[in-house]
Amino acid sequence: MTNTFCDQTAIKKIIPHRDPFLFVDSVLSFHSGKTLVAERFLFADEYFFKGHFPDKPIMPGVLVTEALAQASGLLLGLTLQEMQASIAPRHQNLYLASADMKFLSPAEPGETLCLKSTLKKQFGNLTLFTVSATVKDRPVAKGTLALGMARAQT
Repeated sequence: MTNTFCDQTAIKKIIPHRDPFLFVDSVLSFHSGKTLVAERFLFADEYFFKGHFPDKPIMPGVLVTEALAQASGLLLGLTLQEMQASIAPRHQNLYLASADMKFLSPAEPGETLCLKSTLKKQFGNLTLFTVSATVKDRPVAKGTLALGMARAQT
């Protein structure tokens, strides 16, 4: 069994996603401001498998990208939480601003998707990440994505 750094209860305190659109089950490792590794088990009865190639179901690439964006949001959220440990956490939504992904092989029901995010650069309200998704040692997707912090409404 893999050690868990952060479970779904803690994850839900950091990112606003909920079922059926929460694609991170647990955080396995976290290095503040650097990297995060998370995982998501793909159950055969997931709603997206029913219509995405029903004869040979695979997780849609856009949802793999979303899972990686959520892992990246967790990396940023956990980093901010650690930096502001003595201050009550202030919740701000992050949004996927851009993604440049390559899909290398499909993720199928019954597999565990390993999600890795590395913080590369921050500028203004944007944060750039290098991301990858694997199943065991098989690459599923890799690329870069940017998350943007919502601007305050005036």
